[in-house]
Amino acid sequence: MNRRTAVTLVLSTVLIALVISVAGIIGVPGLSDTTVELKRHIIIQLQIPLILTAGLVGAALSVSGATLQVVLRNPLADPGIIGITSGASLVAALLLLLTPAWAAPYLHYLLPLGCFVGALFTTFIIYRLARKLLGSSTAVILAGIAISTLSGAIIAWLYMFSDANALRNLTFWLMGSLYQTNWLILCVGGPLIVVSVGLQLYFAGDLNKLYAGELAAKSSGVDVAKLTERALIACAIAVGSAVSMAGSIAFVGLLIPHILRLVIGHNNRYLLPLSALSGASLLMLVAFSSEMTRAITLPVSMVTTSLGGPLLIWALAKGQIKG
Repeated sequence: MNRRTAVTLVLSTVLIALVISVAGIIGVPGLSDTTVELKRHIIIQLQIPLILTAGLVGAALSVSGATLQVVLRNPLADPGIIGITSGASLVAALLLLLTPAWAAPYLHYLLPLGCFVGALFTTFIIYRLARKLLGSSTAVILAGIAISTLSGAIIAWLYMFSDANALRNLTFWLMGSLYQTNWLILCVGGPLIVVSVGLQLYFAGDLNKLYAGELAAKSSGVDVAKLTERALIACAIAVGSAVSMAGSIAFVGLLIPHILRLVIGHNNRYLLPLSALSGASLLMLVAFSSEMTRAITLPVSMVTTSLGGPLLIWALAKGQIKG
């Protein structure tokens, strides 16, 4: 199968999945018995924000994962491994468990803002540590692992001193949910994701040159240090916005780019746009499945890890993913 055929096949599959998901969410069973006014309210205030959240978050995580894997030259890099998700999750835990009663009515808006600030602050700390360690990609990953470990330890301590209701809210948030946003949050986080993902797509040509190594990229006119810095900032903005909108979602940034590389190759001019569409379609399918099982709201990370874990193990066993 040549590249043009592979790209066409992937694009067609993704677009079909997007159409099925959007049509399924909008036409979910149970709305036919409601009045026109109530149906319009449900579609505008609940289902369209759900579709936009799934699309934006899936695109942000997938593209950021693909970018990080190239910039850090590590096939297992994703937004979680460099600590961005952990920093946002720590701020979320602090807000959920320690917010005083008088501020509780504003928690729905404080949570996204706090997650976004936590993600950016964590990225700043990781970047400063990496620069002190000569800016190597290994230093970035080690700094991210250290931040993730520290954040996990603090969250574990918070678990021990929290009541049952706060623990339930935190656990649900840490497992990811596409139902936490409204139009106000989308109007703030949506443009940030669009701009940061667009910047990563703009870097696609320079990212291709990194495959030949840092010296070869420099000889072809790429400022590797500046590219790494800008790519990390763009990923931090995208992932911070995504986590602030939907909580902590695992595996999307790791799984989608690997599957696409097996099908269409490593050219980032094709890989990054298709990663955005594939990530969006995956989370829309998760949202659709959650809408179909209306008795419970499926945690997004539970679904993505259940799908992604076996696929990643299969790819590793077949030797398709190599360091």
